[in-house]
Amino acid sequence: MWHVYKTVPFWKVVKNFIVIQLARYTPFLSMKNWMYRKFLRMNVGKQTSFALMVMLDVMFPEKISVGRNTVIGYNTTILAHEYLIKEYRLGKVEIGDEVMIGANSTILPGVKIGDHAIVSAGTVVHKDVPAGSFVGGNPMQLIYTKEEMDERRKQDTYFSHKEV
Repeated sequence: MWHVYKTVPFWKVVKNFIVIQLARYTPFLSMKNWMYRKFLRMNVGKQTSFALMVMLDVMFPEKISVGRNTVIGYNTTILAHEYLIKEYRLGKVEIGDEVMIGANSTILPGVKIGDHAIVSAGTVVHKDVPAGSFVGGNPMQLIYTKEEMDERRKQDTYFSHKEV
C-alpha cells in the first residue's frame, strides 16, 4: 500500500472517491448510472440498478462492466485490484445481463459473472460464475447449475403462471 501512487495517480483516486461516495448515497438510479459512465468511464447497461452503498473499486472503476437489467445489491463491493503482501492483482470484472447480486457480496478482480446468474447475499465471488447458475457462500460454491435452475423454474408455480 505504501507504493499505491506508483500504480495510479493521486488525483484520479481523489476524483473517483468523490464520485463513488456521491453515487453510493444517490437514490436516483439513472443519475447514479450516468455518474458511473461519465466520470468513471464504466460500461453500465440500460436499466441496471446499483443499490444504496455499493462500493466500486476506487482506483480502477473503468475495469468494471455491468450488463443491462442487472441488480447489484446493497453494500456490495466490486474490486478490480488487490494489494497483497507480496503481490498486486489487477483484472477486469465483467458482470453480464440480467444478473442478480445479493446484498453484502464482494466481487474480486478478474471475475466474469455470466448472463442470468444469481449470486446469493454475502458471497465472496473469487472465480467465474457460469451463465444462468446460482452461487453463494464464502468461499463461493455452485448451488445450482443453469440446467437445475431451469428445472426449478418449470416446477415453480410463480414462473409457470401465465397472465391472460
